[in-house]
Order: sequence, then structure tokens, then C-alpha cells
Amino acid sequence: MEEGKGEEYLSLFLEETSLYNRIVLGFFLPTPRISQTIPHFFQTWIRNYVGGVLLYFLSGFLWSLYIYYLRRNVYIPKDEIPTKRAMLLQIYVAMKAMPWYCLLPTISEYMIENGWTRCFSRISDVGWPAYFIYLAIYLMLVEFGIYWMHRELHDIKPLYKYLHATHHIYNKQNTLSPFAGLAVHPLDGILQAVLHVFALVLVPTHFTTHVGLIFLEGIWTANIHDCIHGKVWPVMGAGYHTIHHTTYRHNYGHYTIWMDWMFGTLRDPEDDEAKKMN
Repeated sequence: MEEGKGEEYLSLFLEETSLYNRIVLGFFLPTPRISQTIPHFFQTWIRNYVGGVLLYFLSGFLWSLYIYYLRRNVYIPKDEIPTKRAMLLQIYVAMKAMPWYCLLPTISEYMIENGWTRCFSRISDVGWPAYFIYLAIYLMLVEFGIYWMHRELHDIKPLYKYLHATHHIYNKQNTLSPFAGLAVHPLDGILQAVLHVFALVLVPTHFTTHVGLIFLEGIWTANIHDCIHGKVWPVMGAGYHTIHHTTYRHNYGHYTIWMDWMFGTLRDPEDDEAKKMN
């Protein structure tokens, strides 16, 4: 690619991130002039922070309202609903970490804007078949990386003691809630999510899809901490992840059960239920 064309193409990423920044900051700042005085990198961080906080509270609150109150005793027995104090503590931990979490997508967007990744701006640049092949490879790399990062956060004792243990104080059904998903030490959360950034360097990835997947993480982490076994194979749903929080040695996977199956750490919630009934 010629230098001029390269710069022109990279400007597409900058235009897209600038558009997102204007939309979000426009709601919170009284005049556009104020946002124009803020460097682009910090505009992006503010946008990611605002988006992250809104996503955390909307997904956590709406899902908690549905499963704990509107559908009380349908999905979760009344005596296993987490206390308000437990959920408020999870919110407190998540809010302390949120500014640091939001640095990661901000840095990844900076890398993309400067041409340090293999991102492409338009699906038409590669075509739909290649788009889906690249997306599948991207997700497999993320799944593999998060599995091993999560497993090492347990196996390497200092990492567990000083980082991951913050999240594992929630180790029973009546302490887990959708708000627990991001109640993690900030460095722990970054170490697990950084695989999304590494994948960008290795695999051609659609930029908007990457942004969407980063924010999907917020919804996904709320879902897998609600203790409801969805029974959708091969999804690593809350039934599997609840076992992880109670045994500490199983079900390290992220979206699917495949890595745990491959590396011998899978424990099926239906097998656990069958043993309890015998």
C-alpha cells in the first residue's frame, strides 16, 4: 500500500472514533467547543468510560430486576438471592476498577488509528466470506488466550493472592450476581481482556466488530454470574461458571466449554445435579 493511500485509509478509523466521541460527549458536555479542547485520546477514554458505566448498570440492574423480583423463585430460589449489601459491594469494586478497564479499549483504538494492527474499516475490503473466517479465528484466539490467562491467575499463587482473589470472594450462589462480573482487580480484568488487543495484531479484524465485542464483554460477564444454567451447548454459561466459583479448579473458559474440554478442566453442572440427586 502506498504511503498516501495508507494514511487516507487510516483516517477512516479516526473518522469513526471521532464520530463515536462526538455522539457520547455531546450528551454530557454543554457545547461542542469544550470537547474540541480535549485531546482525541482522552475523548476516547471518556467515551469508553461513559459507555462502560452505562452498560454495567443497565445490564446489571435490568437483569437483576427480572430474575430476582419480576421472576422471583422462578430462576433463583428466594433464599439464594444475593443481598443488597453484596451487590452494592460488587458495584463499589467494579466502579473503582472501571477507569482502568476503559484504558484498554482506548489504547487499542489508538493502535488501530496509527496502523499498528491488522484492522480493516469496511467489510467490503475483504468480503463477507473472509470476514467470517477472520472473525472465527479472532474468537478462537481470544478463547484460547483467556482460558490460559484465567487458569494461570489461579495456578500462579501470587497472581491469585494479589489479583484474582478479589473476584473470588464471591464463591456461593447467594453472593454471585450480574454485578459481580466486573467486580475484579483492574489488572486482573486487563490481563484477561488484553487478548482482544493481541488478536488485532495477528488477525485481520473489522474495527466496528472489535468495538462491539469489547462492549459485549460487559453483557457477557453479567450473564455468566447470574447462577442460571442456560443449557445451551457449547456455551460456557452461568451454570458452568458458578461451578468455577465454588471449586476454583474447573471451567476457566470464556464463551464456550471447548478449551476446558480439550485441557481436562470441564465440569458439567448437569453431572453435579445428578450426583446430588443420588
